[in-house]
Amino acid sequence: MGKRCFDKIAAAEDSDIFDVEILVMKLAHTEALHIAYKEVGPADGWPVVLSHGFPYDINAYAEVAPLLAGAGARVITPYLRGFGPTRFRSVATMRSGQQAALGSDLIGLLDFLGIERAILAGYDWGGLASCVAAALWPERVTGLVSLASYDVVDVERMRHPFPPALESVMWYQHFFQTERGREGLATHRRELCRLLWQQWSPNWHFDDATFDRTAPSFDNPDFVDVVIHSYRFHFGLTAGDPAYDGLEARLRNKPKIVVPAVTLDGERDPLKPGGTADQAAYFIGPHQHRTIASGHNLPQEHPLAFADAVETVRGLSISG
Repeated sequence: MGKRCFDKIAAAEDSDIFDVEILVMKLAHTEALHIAYKEVGPADGWPVVLSHGFPYDINAYAEVAPLLAGAGARVITPYLRGFGPTRFRSVATMRSGQQAALGSDLIGLLDFLGIERAILAGYDWGGLASCVAAALWPERVTGLVSLASYDVVDVERMRHPFPPALESVMWYQHFFQTERGREGLATHRRELCRLLWQQWSPNWHFDDATFDRTAPSFDNPDFVDVVIHSYRFHFGLTAGDPAYDGLEARLRNKPKIVVPAVTLDGERDPLKPGGTADQAAYFIGPHQHRTIASGHNLPQEHPLAFADAVETVRGLSISG
C-alpha cells in the first residue's frame, strides 16, 4: 500500500466517490469510517469477515482467504480503524480504539454490504471486534471464530495487576500509557511493531518481505491516536467516545456468546499463557475449543488451521 493510495483517500475523505482502481480494493462507507477492504470468492457465497489484529493488517489472511473462497465463501477482509487506507469520515470524530467502536465498525460494514448475517472471525483486535459484535448483535452473526476465546476486555479487571510474568509480556501496553510511549510509537512504529511480531510468535520465522507487506498500514495518519486510545481506555485510564457509552455499559455485564463458536489458542502465544479453555462458560451455543501449535498471529502462521475453524463453525451453524 503505497503513498499514492494514502494520498488518494486523504484527498477524497469528504467525497463518496473513490477511485477504486487506484486503491486496488473496495470501500465501505459507515457512519464513522470509510473502511477499505478486499473481497474474494463468489458474490453469492456464504459471507465471512476476517478481522486482523494489532500490529498486523489484512495480509494476515493472504492464505486463509483463498482457501475459504475455494470452499464457496464470500470472504471480506477489512482494514480496521487506524490501519491501512481506512479513514475516518470526519475530523471531528474521536479517534477511539475502544472495543465497542471496533465491534460497531463490523456491523456498519455488514450494513453497507447488505449482508444480514455473516461468520465473524479474528484474532487480537479482530477477535475482540468479532466477539463484541457476536455478543451485542447475535442476530447478525452466523458464527464466531476467535483466538483467545472470549476476547471482550474486562476493563475493571484491567485496572488491577496480573502475575509479573504476564505483565512483562504486556510491556507495550504499559509503555503506551505514557506520552513517552506515544512518541515512541509515532517515531519507531515499524521497529516496535516488528519486535512485537517476533516476541509474540517465537517460532514463526518470517522474512523482511512478509513484514514489509504489512508495515505501510502503520503509516495511517490515525494509527497512533487509535492505538494509544485503545490501550489507555482498556486500562480504564481515559474516557471513551460518548457515542459508545451504552454499548460499553452492556459489555461490562459480560454478555454470553449465543452463536456457534470455535475458539482457538496458540500454544506458543505468550499473551495467553496456559490458554483460554477455562472461558467455555461464556459460550452457550454450540462450541468447540482447539489448541494449535502456533504463536499469536495464528492465521498467518497456520492458515490451514484457521480456515478449518471457519469451515467448522459454518458446519455448526448449519447443523444447529
